[in-house]
Amino acid sequence: MIRELTADCVHCGFCLPTCPTYVLWREEMDSPRGRIHLMDARLDGTIALNETVVTHFDRCLGCMACVSSCPSGVRYDRLIETTRAAVEAEHERPLGDRLLRSLLFRVLPYPRRMRAALRLAPLGRIVPLPGPFRPLAEMAPRWRGQGEVAPLTRAEGGLRGRVGLLTGCVQRAVFPDVNAATARVLAAEGLDVLAPPQGCCGALSVHAGRLEEGRRLARALVDAFDEVDAVVVNASGCGSHLKELGWLLGDERAAAFAAKVRDVGELLGGLSPRATRHPLPLRVALQDPCHVRHAQQLPLAMLPSLARIPGLELVEPAEQDLCCGSAGIYNVVQAAAARELGDRKAANVLATGAQAYASANPGCLVQVSQALHRAGHPRPALHPLELVDASIRNVGARRLLSRARR
Repeated sequence: MIRELTADCVHCGFCLPTCPTYVLWREEMDSPRGRIHLMDARLDGTIALNETVVTHFDRCLGCMACVSSCPSGVRYDRLIETTRAAVEAEHERPLGDRLLRSLLFRVLPYPRRMRAALRLAPLGRIVPLPGPFRPLAEMAPRWRGQGEVAPLTRAEGGLRGRVGLLTGCVQRAVFPDVNAATARVLAAEGLDVLAPPQGCCGALSVHAGRLEEGRRLARALVDAFDEVDAVVVNASGCGSHLKELGWLLGDERAAAFAAKVRDVGELLGGLSPRATRHPLPLRVALQDPCHVRHAQQLPLAMLPSLARIPGLELVEPAEQDLCCGSAGIYNVVQAAAARELGDRKAANVLATGAQAYASANPGCLVQVSQALHRAGHPRPALHPLELVDASIRNVGARRLLSRARR
């Protein structure tokens, strides 16, 4: 299957200016086109998965900007995920890298473990950590999420439908208030919102080449949702992953589940608004997450909902197509490149003169917030749904900003 997918690449180079690592280093092998050359060479047996080759694959963020810029429709998303699975199966990483990755996947997919680890993060900033582990403490959020989502949030007014809400793992541990805001907004628009007990969707595992682990987690998630009209996702990386479950799991039940998955901006944008929006006079820099903009092909999916808020001014940072450097576990395992991209994104956010920063992905919110702190200009960091929720509940701009995470 990999050979069939690599054959679609005509090596035109349209992907080069959209690829973050090529933009940083101007190295052909750190572009999608170059990595496809390496994939073909591996299949031909002319190169092996040695440290040098694996490094070029590891440097890929998986942002999928190349997918939305490719005129030939190359499925680079499937190519890099399949290749990374081969890397994990065939290549022996250095001990420190193996330990770091093992630790990440023993913690990140499990919200309780993640909350416990986050409580220890301040200590990690004081006590010297081994080099590969330092980014764990540096990237730990500086806030503690508040609020929980109820198992069932009833629709207000006449019932328009019944949806399931993906509560996520990072989202549940770091941004539970975003889940609560999402449920309130959906209910205000006439939807019953079910949030059944559920585990990680497997996106982090699949994107890191741990395909079997990701499949196991995804199958368990499919079992958690039943009798809903749609499965709503407010974390873009999870949404793009779940929409591909038919391919990943290869069965009709998974394909039927995938067909029900909707990004929350996508769903709300298709609904005529019911709830009254109150003024929210704010200037907000809206960053489009890669896995909404590129992987799901839904650029500015939240814009229709945000445009209904009186007084809200939205500005787009420069280089909107360029990844912020979060990319799952990338900002831990490729910390230097991630830091450079994060600082670049933060500079573009600050150049807008916005009072707050918004992005519909938990990793982006953490990554850019940390970069804004490094720049000495922290900004309130919000999920776009929190803006919609604040407008519906008439929270007011001053109160919203005073309580926002930074």
